Amino acid sequence: MADSAHAVVIGASVAGLLAASALSGHYQQVTLYDRDTLPAEPGHRRGVPQSRQLHGLHARGAQVLNELLPGFRDEMVAAGAVVADTQGDAHWYLDDYLLRPAPTGLEGITLSRPVLEWLIRSRVAKLPNVAIVDGTDVAGLVTAGGRVTGVRVRAARTPEAAEETVKAELAVDASGRGSRTPVWLAELGFPVPETSQVRAGVTYVCRFYTRNQKQLDGRFGSLVTPYPGKPRGGAVLRQEGERFLVLLAGMVGAEPPLDEAGMLSFADSLACKDLAAVMRESTPLDEPVKYTYPESAWHHYETLSTRLGGLLVAGDAFSSFNPIYGQGMTVAALEALALRGLLSGAQDAAGTDLERRYFRAAGRLVAEAWETSASSDLRFPEVAGKRRPGSALINAYGEKYRAAASVDPVLGETFLRVANMIDKPAKLLSPGHVLRVFRAAGKAVRAS
Repeated sequence: MADSAHAVVIGASVAGLLAASALSGHYQQVTLYDRDTLPAEPGHRRGVPQSRQLHGLHARGAQVLNELLPGFRDEMVAAGAVVADTQGDAHWYLDDYLLRPAPTGLEGITLSRPVLEWLIRSRVAKLPNVAIVDGTDVAGLVTAGGRVTGVRVRAARTPEAAEETVKAELAVDASGRGSRTPVWLAELGFPVPETSQVRAGVTYVCRFYTRNQKQLDGRFGSLVTPYPGKPRGGAVLRQEGERFLVLLAGMVGAEPPLDEAGMLSFADSLACKDLAAVMRESTPLDEPVKYTYPESAWHHYETLSTRLGGLLVAGDAFSSFNPIYGQGMTVAALEALALRGLLSGAQDAAGTDLERRYFRAAGRLVAEAWETSASSDLRFPEVAGKRRPGSALINAYGEKYRAAASVDPVLGETFLRVANMIDKPAKLLSPGHVLRVFRAAGKAVRAS
């Protein structure tokens, strides 16, 4: 264990909890502060407004969680998580082409967000040198000599409450999209990161339904993605408790309604008929819940030439992605794994080089995920954002690829391996795959 005494993590959601697990082997004490009163059992909370929406773990995310918290996959399964072959047990409609089902061994896991977060929090809380303090707001940083020396804390949502200074050698901001780090840096006279934004205007509506084993022919679920000209999509996936969760999603102004007739009409408009079938056959278990996600954002901490020592940023406070692509928890887990690796290789866990190395490593992870999600969003002409040179040619190839994947299961497997962050996006452009695309694309037929 390093000599460093104390690390503070701001935010006890998934990114913060995983960061704390990475820090726990290298600091004598790690303290997480969260504004919410954290539930003793799985439950929704104010600081995670998206918790009622569909959540699933990418294959890579599940692998990394199990690496950070050994045995965690089995804990998820014991809690009711549904495990399935991503391509063999689900129907994927890409641009209304049904991706050809085939067994791949690529494992997908669905588990509701309250249960998943509670499982992670329970594991991290058992670490002997980690303390989770809820109902507490981090009001600002304390610095000296260009480094963090502590944080100022007070009772949450009580601006008049007295502040207390807590000493710390490292602070990790995992407070989500409402991060105040840019404001704090400006107040301290440090550069503020530039921000890339892609405004896709996503709206979700989710609702739980009963399930019986015969529905969807026993499959794990079905998913249909929006595409230019048809900015509607959705999913129906199994969840713990033998339930289906139906998600209806719209982009660039296509907003799913909340009334039952409107939801059913929206589902009927999709090429995948499984969502509407479940809605007609099953009993709703709750009221529909809406969630709006205006834009993806990447705060470029990795490019800052001058940094505040002892300050790191993780999760949505660094980058937040269109939730349609399900990348957020996987990227947060990969950032925590990178941090653990850097600390394990460091002579001094609080060394001044940690910030540069961490942001460089995390920036590469974000860039890979951003390439996949932002390029998909920017296919829509209505979406505002910076487009890369040659994007029209890449988009044209992508359209042919998705069509061809409905005929050639090898292309489908590679698509899902990239989407699950197992393979790099460049794999889609390998010479062998290009040849397969042009052989198969002309044989594809859209679902109707």
